[in-house]
Amino acid sequence: MSKPNPFRCFKTSPEIIRLAVMLYTRFPLSLRNVEDLLHERGVNVSHETIRFWWHRFGPIFATEIRRKRIDKLRTFSNWRWHVDEVFVKINGERHYLWRAVDHEGEVLEAVVTKRRNKRAALKFLRKLMRRYGRPLEIVTDRLPSYRAALRELGGSDLQSTGRWSNNRAENSHLRLRRRERAMLRFRRMRSLQTFAAVHSSVHNHFNQERSLSSRNIFKLQRTAALDEWRQLCAA
Repeated sequence: MSKPNPFRCFKTSPEIIRLAVMLYTRFPLSLRNVEDLLHERGVNVSHETIRFWWHRFGPIFATEIRRKRIDKLRTFSNWRWHVDEVFVKINGERHYLWRAVDHEGEVLEAVVTKRRNKRAALKFLRKLMRRYGRPLEIVTDRLPSYRAALRELGGSDLQSTGRWSNNRAENSHLRLRRRERAMLRFRRMRSLQTFAAVHSSVHNHFNQERSLSSRNIFKLQRTAALDEWRQLCAA
């Protein structure tokens, strides 16, 4: 049985919708910036239309990307996890965004909570292990919640801490910080969770680690990633 076409009720072509969602998610642009960029390409849409496309298709694209990459992540991402949390203010109230990346910088999971206690850390780690299995090592900072949660999971021997050993997770937060400034912060916890999940999947898809490969290989990989993006949700 074929899947229903998610673009069937839209007059705009799927190529334009994919382009708008990619520009808004991949780069630190506001909705009005994306509207101006599309206008230069001869596409006249309002920023509210782009917002609607983002809410409608962003999670769909992220789910398809994650489904295609999940087998690879289960196989190659269980060597070392880097786990860290960063505070994000929503309407003046502090929340915490937990993020886990593997040894290559691939974002595995991003979860928003109101606390960073043992219960929140336990929920996050259980979700990670349920999706990707059990790693050989988990690099964290010295937050006591990690130690307590891993003790309950029987993984105290997995934890590793160090002064600079978790820089990979710290650097992974920088992309969201740039987006947070462009979007003038987030208004709701749910919107932050949705954006963090979609943003992580899109980053994984286009992350080619250009510093580790030659220019020719990087161009081939970038072209392949863009071609795969243009085929998302294709009939």
